[in-house]
Amino acid sequence: MDLAPLIAPIMLTALLALSVTAILVVIGTPIAYWLAHGRWAGKEIVGALVTLPLVLPPTVLGFYLLLALGPHGPGGALAGLWGARTLAFSFPGLVIGLVIASLPFMVQPLRNGFAAIESEVIEAGRTLGASRRQLFFRVILPLARPGYLAGGIMAFAHSVGEFGVVLMIGGNIPGQTKVLSIAIYDFVERLEWDKAHLLAGGMVAFGFVVVLAVLVVNRRGMAGG
Repeated sequence: MDLAPLIAPIMLTALLALSVTAILVVIGTPIAYWLAHGRWAGKEIVGALVTLPLVLPPTVLGFYLLLALGPHGPGGALAGLWGARTLAFSFPGLVIGLVIASLPFMVQPLRNGFAAIESEVIEAGRTLGASRRQLFFRVILPLARPGYLAGGIMAFAHSVGEFGVVLMIGGNIPGQTKVLSIAIYDFVERLEWDKAHLLAGGMVAFGFVVVLAVLVVNRRGMAGG
């Protein structure tokens, strides 16, 4: 069996999921911390917007992302900066789309992690003269590590397995947007069952490892609390 058609989607999927997860750590941290400790009465409206991708059908989310990334949306204007017409059906477009689709998978565990930190610990750090920056990086972040581990695992796994959004905004372009979920669909359409079995079986094993890892992280987090 020629393994090249299998390896390329795996490598592209890994790059995509790593890119999305790294971005989500950066943008998810301030959002989650604010949702956990912010005092604005309407913050749950923001929380609902962040969580919305969990309940929207992937085709609905993908449709609006396609419009936003297309030539007549903000994505088209952004792509025009380097001479392109659209961010849809491109790897950067997939990254942007999956950052939005996977945002709740990062933010919710982080929010729970930040909320679980006792206020007495934070007050003790302030009493000892720690600046806000020192308090955040030396006290809060280490204590929120279980949230980062769970959020990172879930966001990475969701980025690996997402199908509907990827199909809507990325299509099936080898080397650019043909990730694992699309490759499996493509192999099934072409009745290449052996290749579909290999990739699908690998995804089942990957999913089991992800669920087990999250359970272990959550158990250790509760034990540590």
